[in-house]
Amino acid sequence: MPRSASVEVGPDPPKGEGKIRRSFLSVDKLATTPAAGISTMVDVYAHALKNFPNQPVMGWREITKTHNEEKEITKIVEGKEVKEKKKWTLFEMSDYQYQTYSQLDEKLKHTSSGLAHLGLGPDTRFNIYASTAPNWQLLAHSCFRQSICFCTAYDTLGEEGLKHSLNEPEVVGVFTNAELLGTLGNVISDTTTVKFVIYDGKADEAAIEKLKSGAGEREGFRLLHLDELIELGKANPAEIRQPKGEDTACIMYTSGSTGAPKGVILTHSNLIAAVGGVQLLLIDYLRPDDTYIAYLPLAHILEFIVECAMLFMGIPMGYAKVKTLTQASVKNCDGDLKAFAPSLMVGVPAVWEMVRKGVLAKVNAAGGVKKSLFNGAYTVKKNKVPVLSGLADAVVFKAMKEQTGGRLRLALSGGAAISKETQEFLDLTLVQLLQGYGMTESCGMCAILTPEFFKSYGPVGVPVPAIEVKLKDVPDAGYFSTNDPPQGEVLIRGPAVTKGYFKRDDITKETITEDGWLQTGDVGQWNKDGTLSLIDRKKNLVKLSGGEYIAIERLESTYKSASLVANICVYAHQDAKQPMAIIFPREDNLRSELSSSGIVSASEAKDADLEELCKNEKVRQLILKNVNAVGKKAGFKSLEILQTVILTPEELPLTAAQKLQRKDIEVQFKDRIKKIYP
Repeated sequence: MPRSASVEVGPDPPKGEGKIRRSFLSVDKLATTPAAGISTMVDVYAHALKNFPNQPVMGWREITKTHNEEKEITKIVEGKEVKEKKKWTLFEMSDYQYQTYSQLDEKLKHTSSGLAHLGLGPDTRFNIYASTAPNWQLLAHSCFRQSICFCTAYDTLGEEGLKHSLNEPEVVGVFTNAELLGTLGNVISDTTTVKFVIYDGKADEAAIEKLKSGAGEREGFRLLHLDELIELGKANPAEIRQPKGEDTACIMYTSGSTGAPKGVILTHSNLIAAVGGVQLLLIDYLRPDDTYIAYLPLAHILEFIVECAMLFMGIPMGYAKVKTLTQASVKNCDGDLKAFAPSLMVGVPAVWEMVRKGVLAKVNAAGGVKKSLFNGAYTVKKNKVPVLSGLADAVVFKAMKEQTGGRLRLALSGGAAISKETQEFLDLTLVQLLQGYGMTESCGMCAILTPEFFKSYGPVGVPVPAIEVKLKDVPDAGYFSTNDPPQGEVLIRGPAVTKGYFKRDDITKETITEDGWLQTGDVGQWNKDGTLSLIDRKKNLVKLSGGEYIAIERLESTYKSASLVANICVYAHQDAKQPMAIIFPREDNLRSELSSSGIVSASEAKDADLEELCKNEKVRQLILKNVNAVGKKAGFKSLEILQTVILTPEELPLTAAQKLQRKDIEVQFKDRIKKIYP
């Protein structure tokens, strides 16, 4: 008999709750550490250094040349031809260069000593406001070595968000990149606790002057390059200031999808439990020659904890940038994916949707034999036809796999729900795409769908061994732990789960029960094989005029897979019978569809400004039909089908973690919504 992904533990639950379940790997005891003798993140690196001293830990590339290219294009605006020049920036990159664990350790000694010499320690807080790169982890692990709590700020944060993440924790030192000094300079006069700004890269003199001017006569203010900090550390070596497990390691700021970012307090014990849970769950699926490509924001807990796990397990990481990830924006070299050729990769749904739609756009543009061959191969793989499935991989899908370097073996989607259609497409054509579920409050880890339990598209997987899970009834929406299958709000508890939010006791009390259960707000379901599926979001349940609830996030994850959609925000009102949506169209696919359908003239399809197309009623109806066809195919009820749509030529407001800023969207389109809905 096949084993269950999770097992019931403990006494019978109180009324309104289901039994506690744990991973089959941690039935008797939850994971608290990745190995004996490890109680802090300092120990995590020391353990890896001992095991892999001369092995590469991190690789990166330098931009060797920038190519600026200009091309004249013709557009149709208000029925008239307009010529304009469009500029492209292409990057020429070096080969990957690497540092070993021993080399990084040497750098960590000097960097952490430099921080200590500046007077930073357990009583001060630091902030890392930088893009994903080796130096981000260098500063994080240097902070660990001196018991300095660091806070995070996305490198895409606006000025208000940055100000909040510097002021609330009263940050004394900041690490950033040269290209971000300008934004920091705009807020430095309002962030009065900041005394030290450390940066890497080549800074613009104007940005440096602006920063110094903004700081004014601030006592002890100092701006220094990372190289200077390292030299300072070499001249003034400091002993490691060993933290305790219960010490705060970092304050991870959420992206702020519902207001000001919240600071989640994560201790060393939280982080090492998460690393231990990931290792225990995934170790059997990893190989000695595995490599991991790192490109998601390190300010996002998912990327940070995955990188820490890779570092602990000796899996080399290759750093990449979104702008140079693929072949699209590089010249005279391969993009990062093809150059590094990873076997492991993590992405958020927006990345996977972009990959799928990009592939389909190319297939449709090729037309004829190539399109038929691709579709035939896809059908063969979907139906698991013996022999022919292998042929489809070797002949048809090989070119896709080569774009990622040809070694990609396992990929994980996290951060939000991915549509079943997109997961299935990439799983059949490119890589086994697993789904995961986590949140900042659980160190990014609640559940991962491991290959053993990957039997269908949709489940988020096996509970991570560092947490336990139970379901609590949501009576209004009909979700009960006594349903078959059991359903309810997902509650989590365990060594990887935060004890609360920084300076926000009100939210801590609202979110975490007295006996330590964190109420996630997600609605889950236990499947027969013990895996967990997410079926709803408590906050985004909307009751329609007919008295039934719909889950707008669930609808969005499916509707987003429509070929003509780049992004979508579903909106519903209690006086309406159905929801509606605001849609940012996928321009290349839309133009292709308009060219073949004849809805507009050939010249309009090719050259009309996207803003003009969004105003066209026929285009609006085409996109509404396209999106609803996806909903019907997914088995949506009539009350989940969109009543109408609004088109916008600009990307919808997003947080730094690429989540919809729902309130901002509703305010922005308020007048247009009123005119056509409910």
